[in-house]
Amino acid sequence: MQEDILIQIGNKIKEIRKAKGITVQELASKAEVSKGLISQIENNRTIPSLLVLMNIITSLDLDLNEFFKGIEQQATASHVIVKRSEDYYEFEKEKTKGFKYKRIMTRNLKNFPVDIVMLELKPGAKRTNMVKTEAYEYKYIVQGTVEYLINNEKHTLYAGDSIFFDGRQGHRPANIGEDTALILVAYFFI
Repeated sequence: MQEDILIQIGNKIKEIRKAKGITVQELASKAEVSKGLISQIENNRTIPSLLVLMNIITSLDLDLNEFFKGIEQQATASHVIVKRSEDYYEFEKEKTKGFKYKRIMTRNLKNFPVDIVMLELKPGAKRTNMVKTEAYEYKYIVQGTVEYLINNEKHTLYAGDSIFFDGRQGHRPANIGEDTALILVAYFFI
């Protein structure tokens, strides 16, 4: 599925850019493209040309082999996909203490990107600011106690509970329990 590779590429560009502390505008200027194009690529809304992709990768100070390491093409012969836990890879979504993300898989379902992630929240971990995501979010609490503040409305969730909301609303998770919380997250990009 070529779309899956494109989703992986968009996600990787965003992750590397954020990890290096580069703004969308800075990357766009360095790659000589528009800020809107970078945003569309990162959010899986457009496919970059080969030249644009190479300019973005080199603007991130990476070589092509380094960038494409870990991007995998899925076999299309089978309709069953098995991902082993050792194949999940960590990534940094934002610099917030106590948050640890592991990507399970990314797929394009009927032209809608879906990103499935395991989020680990250390005891006391919380964001200081409200965040927004260009996706609908489904969260299943595997273990722990988590409080979600969504548009100033608090929702306390325990192991086995789940929540679904429009991530474009301001939201903020916090681990209010004494143990590490594990959350299975599915982002449905719109």
